[in-house]
Amino acid sequence: MTKPATYADAGVNIDEANRATERIKELARTTFNGRTLSDIGSFGGMFEGSFPAMREPVLVASADGVGTKLKIAFATGTHHTVGRDLVNHCVDDILVQGARPLFFLDYIATGKLSPDTITSIVEGITNGCRDNGCVLLGGETAEMPGFYADGEYDMAGFIVGVVDRHKIIDGKTIAAGDVLLGLPSAGLHTNGYSLARKLFFETLGHAPDTFIDELGQTVGDALLQTHLSYLSALGPLLDSGIIKGLAHITGGGLLENIPRILPAETAVEIKRGSWPVLPVFEVMQRAGNIAEPEMYRTFNMGVGMVIVCDAGDAAQIRDEIQPCYEIGCVIRGDRQVSLI
Repeated sequence: MTKPATYADAGVNIDEANRATERIKELARTTFNGRTLSDIGSFGGMFEGSFPAMREPVLVASADGVGTKLKIAFATGTHHTVGRDLVNHCVDDILVQGARPLFFLDYIATGKLSPDTITSIVEGITNGCRDNGCVLLGGETAEMPGFYADGEYDMAGFIVGVVDRHKIIDGKTIAAGDVLLGLPSAGLHTNGYSLARKLFFETLGHAPDTFIDELGQTVGDALLQTHLSYLSALGPLLDSGIIKGLAHITGGGLLENIPRILPAETAVEIKRGSWPVLPVFEVMQRAGNIAEPEMYRTFNMGVGMVIVCDAGDAAQIRDEIQPCYEIGCVIRGDRQVSLI
């Protein structure tokens, strides 16, 4: 008689998944607040939706991942940092419109579920949510044998925040003469990793545990530096009205992200040398003999968030946020970014 087939025979262990889910529930509950109306495990997450302190609340949503930075996590066995990366990236994406986060959802897909790995990822997610005052409202962990290689996974994050309509930051008032301020990044954040891996591991022949004096750390540690959230730095200024525009410097670097917030007939000049370029970018540029424009459209080059403000407000912002560098200005033009 043919042995009865089970889901486990196909590579999906429901019991292991249930154990991981119980741990995830414990972690997620640490992010709950008084507006959380459902527990992890419900078919849908519920969040109380009244905003009595706002005249016209507008919900702002975004979704993103951390790209091939995950390959560094696989190679090093370090999984708790990429969860925080995921949350912070999504927080910054809605922050540029003046929105503060309300709740977050995650999706993790893997070939063979490792409860320890999944727990480590979700620990990072919950840490990121707590740091940003954001509820981890729900998510999905999918075990997909044969689709992902053993030990590998992919992940995505989904965030919802809120801003009062009259406080939306949309860049519409940006004008020639305005100033650009740059807030420093911690490293590559979550973009440019396909090129970075090629340069460090193929061109230079390094391993993740290779220590590089110029970086002061191993390659793996340098590439796993956490994507920063700028909510705590910018939060006190969101209601001030002095921020005309914000650009989160992600894929496309400074050259392609800043134009996303520029009105017609404006352009930007970025002044070289006006902020410290992190050593990791200098190492990569030398290793690949990479042209300057390619570096600036692939990597953040040490600037993770750009503020656009009136020249008369720049000193106040720089006094309140440190470090903060004046990196350029707005000129008349066709929504391009020039390096000067």
